Amino acid sequence: MTADSWARARHVLKDRARHLAAVTPLSGGTYNIVEELRLDDGTRYVLKVAPPDEGLRHEKRLLVAEARFYEGAERAGVPAPKLVDLGDGHLLMTAVPGEPWPELPADRHATVRAELAGLVARLHRITGPAYGYPSGALGPLAPDWRTAFTGMLDAVLADADDHKAELPLGTSEIRSVTGRAHDALDDVTTPCLVHFDLWPGNILVDPAAPRVTGLIDGERMFWGDPLADFVSLALLTDIREDENFLTAYQKAGGEVEFDDSARRRYALYRAYLYLIMLTEQVPRKADEGHRQWARDNVVPQLLGALGEIEALSS
Repeated sequence: MTADSWARARHVLKDRARHLAAVTPLSGGTYNIVEELRLDDGTRYVLKVAPPDEGLRHEKRLLVAEARFYEGAERAGVPAPKLVDLGDGHLLMTAVPGEPWPELPADRHATVRAELAGLVARLHRITGPAYGYPSGALGPLAPDWRTAFTGMLDAVLADADDHKAELPLGTSEIRSVTGRAHDALDDVTTPCLVHFDLWPGNILVDPAAPRVTGLIDGERMFWGDPLADFVSLALLTDIREDENFLTAYQKAGGEVEFDDSARRRYALYRAYLYLIMLTEQVPRKADEGHRQWARDNVVPQLLGALGEIEALSS
């Protein structure tokens, strides 16, 4: 651990700095610097520090969005870190127990998956003042979801052009296809809390219980359509095939019905996330192995989402 890490930790801890016992880098993140700070009484915090170089357009001030997520999770009674301090370029939060979603026997997997569905339904009851990224990365919050989401989509397509990202279609063609489903966005009338990055690595689990102990890394959070959360919850697959999850989500009060509008919106959100995954490889300097993985796994999902939009809009 570098002297800079200790100095940064002491600065962030302020009056707690004299009790700092250890600073340990944490792996698993792909964007921010993440470190665990342990005090001499055993108290554990997690410190996130934004990188010096900005990534994609929506990645400015991500830690502001993460702080809003933890505040929302606390209001919802959902296990997550508690916000301690949000400063210029850093976020300090409590550490939560558990490990990223481990391999579990089928029956235990189904049990924890159903619990997760209930937690997500509770998150979706938290509403915001308007639509979009609370960080302000793409400008002020919008009064309607169509304005917010089309701005989000335009931003990542502009990033793809800027970085010359390896996409299976040109950005003008992608704009044309996705534009056919924009009217479905008008059916969203309440800006709900959306985590948008609930892949297994961001879901902490106690495998012995088994139970979910915390939802972390809420930096991609936005106010929008709850349906958008189903993309990362079924990353590179289709949430409509997970009846166990959808049933538990509905039992917990979540509303989901895949009518024509919902199918079109779900396809839009899948396209958005997969565009991000393909575009971010350039500024993050992904190696050839990861780029090939994306060609083999992400590109087909993007094309599938775009194809569904075309089929539903014909």
